[in-house]
Parts: sequence; C-alpha cells; structure tokens
Amino acid sequence: MRRSLLLSAAVLVALSSGALAQSRCRVTDPTGTPLNVRTLPAGPIAAKLPNGLLVSILEEADDAKGNPWVHIARYDNGDKLGWVFREFVSCF
Repeated sequence: MRRSLLLSAAVLVALSSGALAQSRCRVTDPTGTPLNVRTLPAGPIAAKLPNGLLVSILEEADDAKGNPWVHIARYDNGDKLGWVFREFVSCF
C-alpha cells in the first residue's frame, strides 16, 4: 500500500512538472518585431528573440496586473533565456 502511494505521488509530480516543462514551443509574436525577454515577469528587458525560435517553458507566473508570463529556455541546448508574455509562445 505504501509503495503504491509513493508511486502515485511520483506520477503526479511528473505529470504536473511535465505540464510546465513543455518540450517544444515556438516564439510567435504577432507584432512581427523581436520579442522582448525580461529578467523577471514585467522586469527590465534583457534581450530580444526572433519569431520562430524554438524554446521550452520552464515555469509560469503572473505579474501584479494578472498578465501570464513564462520563463523559457532554448529548445536546442537548454540555455535559460528569461521571461516573456505567455501569449507570444505557441507550444505543440
């Protein structure tokens, strides 16, 4: 019974973390300009990313105004990039 509970807990953790660490997403800023990457949600701009870049989502958060943000990394090598508006990242 105890082993079954531990296994169930491990599966739940894996499933919940898998929802955040989405394996393959693409930068899709509808404005056509490079996407601003920030050091934290609604923080200072640290870089800009081109549309089409493949990324992975590491975590999600909302800013003080309730806007959704995601912390992303490069899909090809896992380098952390920073925070971007969730609406400008499409996962598939």
